[in-house]
Amino acid sequence: MMEWFQELTTFEKTYWVITGISTFMFLLVLITTIIGAETDDIGDVDADTGAGFQFFTLKNLVAFFTIFGWSGIASMDAGNATGTTIIISIFSGLLMMFVMAALFYYISKLSSSGTLKMKNALNSIGEVYLTVGANRSKTGKIQIKIQGALRELEALTDYNEDLKQGKIIKVIEVTNNGILIIEPQN
Repeated sequence: MMEWFQELTTFEKTYWVITGISTFMFLLVLITTIIGAETDDIGDVDADTGAGFQFFTLKNLVAFFTIFGWSGIASMDAGNATGTTIIISIFSGLLMMFVMAALFYYISKLSSSGTLKMKNALNSIGEVYLTVGANRSKTGKIQIKIQGALRELEALTDYNEDLKQGKIIKVIEVTNNGILIIEPQN
């Protein structure tokens, strides 16, 4: 192995060293990402701040040098000149950084806040889970699908009879403190 490395030109050795180190770092980043042990990138802004497209991150720089090295080695093996190899390497590395930045940008757009907006419950149909007292005498609970998720929420009714478990209901109002006002459905 050492004999092979000694026979390389300084230009080739430089590319192999960059490629070896960056590939090792790329594998570390990949493994930590897969097992969930990754930490925040140096220089990154948390995605929740709405900081959009981030080009210069640790992951992108590691990807740049990995692709830079491997594309340069492939270019040298193809017999390209030094200048052509450098241009191909830089272009390939920048292209990889752009693709990764775009990928992370669009993935961050897929997340949702998960904040429940009680007004979205209006006119929804659900089912009584725990008895709701007649004429707002006792708070009960209902199960209702809001924003794509089944939720268990507190409810009151203006109806003259208690609404027992299993009764189908409709949300007609949301109070200022987030309690749903319901009425029974036939």
